[in-house]
Amino acid sequence: MQSRDALQPSQRDAKSIVARDTWVIDGRAIARAVRREVAADVARLVAAGITPGLSVTLVGDDPASQIYVRGKIRDCEEVGIRSTVTRMPADTPARVLLDHIDALNRDDGVDGVLVQLPLPAHIPTLDVVSRVRSDKDVDGFGAPNLGCLVSGEPGLVACTPGGVMRMLAEVDRAMGGFPLAGRDAVVIGRSRIVGTPMALLLLDADASVTVCHHLSRDLRHHVERAELLVVATGARHLIHGSWLKSGAVVIDVGITRNADGSLSGDVDFASALGIAAAISPVPGGVGPMTRAMLLRNTVDACARRRGEAAGLRSAPLTFRATRP
Repeated sequence: MQSRDALQPSQRDAKSIVARDTWVIDGRAIARAVRREVAADVARLVAAGITPGLSVTLVGDDPASQIYVRGKIRDCEEVGIRSTVTRMPADTPARVLLDHIDALNRDDGVDGVLVQLPLPAHIPTLDVVSRVRSDKDVDGFGAPNLGCLVSGEPGLVACTPGGVMRMLAEVDRAMGGFPLAGRDAVVIGRSRIVGTPMALLLLDADASVTVCHHLSRDLRHHVERAELLVVATGARHLIHGSWLKSGAVVIDVGITRNADGSLSGDVDFASALGIAAAISPVPGGVGPMTRAMLLRNTVDACARRRGEAAGLRSAPLTFRATRP
């Protein structure tokens, strides 16, 4: 069995000792492994005279978006991806932004086009997401790439669901077996960014998937039978540990900033310890994986478009058309 480097046992005092250890999934460690793999692929491309390029566009001065963009640029520098940032004022007309995206779509040196969300209210997000060329849509938000998840064709996968699938592969190895085929999986949240592509990826892995949302009745009932639970709502501590099926694997995608500046997830982490077999923490779980998979997507996009000269073909998550 592979070592559990990415799964760290929870630390509890004597008063909280229970029958089962909960393994805390170290998203930072898995993300480091992804970045090492990406850096190796970048080196092969660079040796063939091809440097992958990512263009990030930031509209407005949202503080959180500023932080996210700085982190993405640092990640690119670490693995050797050439990155550029275009900053536009908050009152930028939608047409100006769309024209900018068109120019990036035509630029052969740009492999990935990312427009940082959220956008100012006067700019239609769907119009912007749809404008990015599908083979440069490294966020994986556009309709063509979402459609690939349904049809079974190769495409660029939204970074967070792709990162979750990589985490689950590590859980399978580290725990000595957690195959998804036939497993009862519950996804809470149905956004096009996380919930919907997450459900499609799990279906492709032959899990039996239930998707819940804000109108779902008796949410606890669905959670109690889930062997795998993925929660992506942004509702702090929506899920209490007492709801969990013993031995479930829990992936907490949600993130909420508390009044004291600390971060909380959608799952009440403390109450899940000793019940879940494994759980991703907030912070340090899914977040680092999302950033790492953006790098993976950028290099895959480059390899598909320009990588033949390096003998490097992309190796993205692949899907098959869903079977009955």
